[in-house]
Amino acid sequence: MVVHLPMISEVLPAEEGEAEGCIQCQQGRKLVLFVTGKCHWGCDYCPLSENRRESPDMFANERRCSTWEEVIEEAHAMKATGTGITGGDPMLDPERSVEAVIQLKKAFGPEHHIHLYTSIPFKDEWVGKLAEAGLDELRFHLLDGTTRQYEDVIRSAHEAGINVGIELPCEPDKEDSLFSLLDQLAELPIQFINLNELEITIGNQENMDVRGFNLSSGLSAAAEGSLELGLRLKEASIDKPYHLKFCTASYKDAGQLRARFRRRGEATLRPYEQLSEDDTILFGAIPTDPSDARDDVEELRETLGIDSGWLRYDAQTQRIEMPVSVAEELAEIISVPVLMVEVHPTHERLEVSVVHLNEHR
Repeated sequence: MVVHLPMISEVLPAEEGEAEGCIQCQQGRKLVLFVTGKCHWGCDYCPLSENRRESPDMFANERRCSTWEEVIEEAHAMKATGTGITGGDPMLDPERSVEAVIQLKKAFGPEHHIHLYTSIPFKDEWVGKLAEAGLDELRFHLLDGTTRQYEDVIRSAHEAGINVGIELPCEPDKEDSLFSLLDQLAELPIQFINLNELEITIGNQENMDVRGFNLSSGLSAAAEGSLELGLRLKEASIDKPYHLKFCTASYKDAGQLRARFRRRGEATLRPYEQLSEDDTILFGAIPTDPSDARDDVEELRETLGIDSGWLRYDAQTQRIEMPVSVAEELAEIISVPVLMVEVHPTHERLEVSVVHLNEHR
């Protein structure tokens, strides 16, 4: 079997049987809704950052949110066609998770595709509430690597009309149990199994060292041996009644993230801004004191003969923003600092770099 693995920034056509949540995610169309940092399981491979671990806060993509209005606003900002609900473990706060589905479906309609990750074999009561709210897809992370605790809730969710799948890291030292799992899952009404290449991150490096895992290369956070095992498992699943997808660490972190950044950037780009090849936002700027801002903007508009929409004063950073091309022209004729600014296309617009375009320092 020939397996085409995606390059970092490549978006491949969907595989036959691939979960809708995965299709939208790799195209950058899914809002990532972190509903809670609560999680009691302590998985040693957990890559969650310290600022989110056990946090009660919600995050919509990179934006910290305290209201549903803020969550909806972020979804609009990236023109999301779906949402992935994650954590922590969302079902440690089931009320908020159900409310998330209700709010998103109300704002965007029934076609807005929502999937939810959990490790909890929860009761039928919550299956009914999630189904009634409109949850489309449910993904279980099997804590003990077997289906034993999850068989009832998987069947209940399937009967309630929710597509069910399994999502696990592909751990190189769990080869026997993962191959055994392929047969176990064939007896259950699941539509897919997603295997993610095991990652070694700042959050889990010490635990990964204890287990003897090394990085596969200096180009990604992937653990050595995970890719090879994932490909063997994919080949062994050919005759199974579900679809098995293997997602590499570099593609999951760089490809999917960049696709989401690109989509949000395109949707929120101001008239004077441009997207870079790295899917960051570029614009020119001149630092300006607030007391001079109005007069300086008007003088630039008249001198350059450009519409006021191409100039904007940002009070927080205290600079006049403009197209890079305009900034480059000005850098040759004025003595005050002229900058090229690069930011991430996120709500906070995290600054990546500032380049001085003239000799002023």
